[in-house]
Amino acid sequence: MRLFQPILLSLSLASLAVLAACSNSTPTTTSSTPATTVAKSVETPKASSSPSMAKSETKSDNPKKGGQVIESGIYHLELVPEPEENGIHLDFFLLKGDNHEAIPDAKVTAQVQLPDGTQKNLDLKYDAPEKHYTVALSGKAVGEYKVAILSDIKGEKVNGRFNFKL
Repeated sequence: MRLFQPILLSLSLASLAVLAACSNSTPTTTSSTPATTVAKSVETPKASSSPSMAKSETKSDNPKKGGQVIESGIYHLELVPEPEENGIHLDFFLLKGDNHEAIPDAKVTAQVQLPDGTQKNLDLKYDAPEKHYTVALSGKAVGEYKVAILSDIKGEKVNGRFNFKL
């Protein structure tokens, strides 16, 4: 039995040494050009994105048309609600790339939750001269509106969530 104890102790110490050596290993990498990432973040209140692209980076950017903006991957989504006499006019800008070129052939739907909690589904139509999607929302209830924009761009889903108050 006494012979077994020193062997067990030696084996335990050797195992601990191996584990300690493995856990302290830090991989070293050398690169001739350092990789730096600069993130510009300007918050746009109450706007969020849920694109179907898993690798896309979502950030807010400055509004181009005066509305709430979501930058999702290569897409620029902007919602501009405008109160009118008979309701609310919604302009939605769906743009692509760094130069923000309009995407005219997408299928765009708005799911609007009114201040009283009721839901409305609206299909947005593309206005070619103005290069954006548009729809009229009847009624002008006072309170917070929650809008989910669902865009289908040639099979690719790009969605955004917006809020606005009247």
